[in-house]
Amino acid sequence: MATRLVQINIKARDDSALGRFWAEALGWGVSSEGPGVTNVEPVGFSWPDPAAVCVDVVTVPDPETVKYRVHVDLATTSATHQAELVARLEDLGATRADIGQGDVPWTVLADPEGNMFCVLEPREIYRDTGPIAAVVVDCVDPRAMARFWGEATDWILHEVTDDHARLRSAAGVGPYLEFLRTPAETVWTRVHLDVLPYAGDDQAAEVARLRELGATDRDLGQGDVPWTLLADPEGNEFCVLGPGR
Repeated sequence: MATRLVQINIKARDDSALGRFWAEALGWGVSSEGPGVTNVEPVGFSWPDPAAVCVDVVTVPDPETVKYRVHVDLATTSATHQAELVARLEDLGATRADIGQGDVPWTVLADPEGNMFCVLEPREIYRDTGPIAAVVVDCVDPRAMARFWGEATDWILHEVTDDHARLRSAAGVGPYLEFLRTPAETVWTRVHLDVLPYAGDDQAAEVARLRELGATDRDLGQGDVPWTLLADPEGNEFCVLGPGR
């Protein structure tokens, strides 16, 4: 049994507007499974597919703009591509962000609702990931997080140190899932991961297995929904989706 990382979920004031931004940023299309939800996926994409980790933008009441523990890194193929992408994103409504990064070769931006993301300089490792190079999670212990997420999903560990860990789909396609060592913080999370059991696997049994690995239940007043909200061993929320998301 295993799950697969299928999408990131972003809370928003306006899912339609923010969804359009991310669709333009990634060169993807938009659809909707219902009011208040905008799905951002590659055009012609058959969900789920490890070739892409999609984006779900969900309207919630008064989402705060705060520091959060999950962000995306965008890939580029050349210095010219990086400069052109940053300029295009700024035209779409992104703004430069200073989080104390200093003189670095990547550019930190904030989307129109203030969610931070990075436009990376060209890196060989990300040459075949698609527009999203990596989904990055800040954490205290990358080794422990890599163990949990490696057992929670079928993603393969590619690199691990005390400061950084990197996993990727067992199919060897799509973005990486990376864990970056940062100081401990208690934050309200606007961005979280969504995982999905494989076809034929039982969602309840998979949730029980994740609890045995160290996940804990979270109740944010979600009520009767087809997904289960859990938190990983460092308290990062994630959802175990059911049929139909």
